Amino acid sequence: MIQYRLAALSVDNFKSLVDFKLPLADFTCLIGLNGSGKSTVIQAVDFVACLLKGQISRWLELRQWSPADLNSKLIRKSSITVGLVLRQEGEALLWNARFNRTSLKCTQEVARIDNRFLFVVDDGSYAIADEHGYMARTKIAFEYEGSVLSQLKNEMLTPELLALKEFLHNTVTLDVLAPQFLRKRASLSHGDLGLAGERLSAFLHELSVAQRAALLARLQACYPQLTSVFTRSLRAGWKELNIREQFGDTRLVTEAKHVNDGMLRLMAILAEILTGHAFVLFDEIENGINPELVEFLLDTLVDARQQVLVTTHSPMILNYLDDAVARAGVHYLYRTPEGYTHSVPFFSIPSVSEKLEVMGPGEAFVDTNLTRLYEEIQAMPEKEQGQGDADPR
Repeated sequence: MIQYRLAALSVDNFKSLVDFKLPLADFTCLIGLNGSGKSTVIQAVDFVACLLKGQISRWLELRQWSPADLNSKLIRKSSITVGLVLRQEGEALLWNARFNRTSLKCTQEVARIDNRFLFVVDDGSYAIADEHGYMARTKIAFEYEGSVLSQLKNEMLTPELLALKEFLHNTVTLDVLAPQFLRKRASLSHGDLGLAGERLSAFLHELSVAQRAALLARLQACYPQLTSVFTRSLRAGWKELNIREQFGDTRLVTEAKHVNDGMLRLMAILAEILTGHAFVLFDEIENGINPELVEFLLDTLVDARQQVLVTTHSPMILNYLDDAVARAGVHYLYRTPEGYTHSVPFFSIPSVSEKLEVMGPGEAFVDTNLTRLYEEIQAMPEKEQGQGDADPR
């Protein structure tokens, strides 16, 4: 089966993302001042994934948003446009969509490889290319939310379209992981941790024996006194998370509500990396994690089988990245005078690139006046500002 990586994201008219483009590496790290739009990018990826899942109403409900909260207040547009470039062995699949926030539908969609069209939605109809490239239009006679692809049977799709759909179905955003939710009892995980990690206990309960062993081994690298992570089944199918620790001759069993915040967050992150998900996003990855464990966490994420995107405020996160990883994956987000969020590869900025020759990535970050950086970015040629390289259109 085709296995894609997301190479670029394009979003227009989603909150502060106006004509926003972002190239992505296997490990991508977003940095920037408060309010620059880092969390918004993660929300946008989650939004795009939910278009392909056909779950927009549910997605809005979980976030306690209304459709009016989606579009930017900085421009006068109603529709939201999104675009993806997915790559696999040199082949690039491009998918673009126009989303109507009133109907919660993608009213226009195009998927193509170079000039070979695979899928088109327009004027209330859709067309899928057959093995000869012929595309017969079919009227949309069914109800749907998000992308039309979300409602089409897999056997109707080309291998490329099926791979696109599978990739986004296996995209997981953990942008509001919080200890008070991680401690909760849960009954079923539905294959994910939940928006805030509220299904952690059920999620761990459903891991395979091998996955649980791998999780424990990774946690023991950080907490040598830990001997077991286990769940108990309660009445009505609820699952309770516990840990067992050994201190000398004393064995302690602790329920999740008494486990420290950092261990719970690390447990959730490491458990997610053990899954079959393709793309995982974490907001403010350093939150609650002890500084001495950050290097272990970063090594795990950089070496993960999945594609990973994180945001951070911490120079320490960058200091544990190799220079090559930092150059390829660290992007600086900033707001233009109009208020738009834009992105630029951080170490492509001349003054920052020079610092990387003699400093670590985190030290170069600390030594940079972020409030004045926009002036230097504006002086760079447009093709070097990062926006043009990520245009999926």
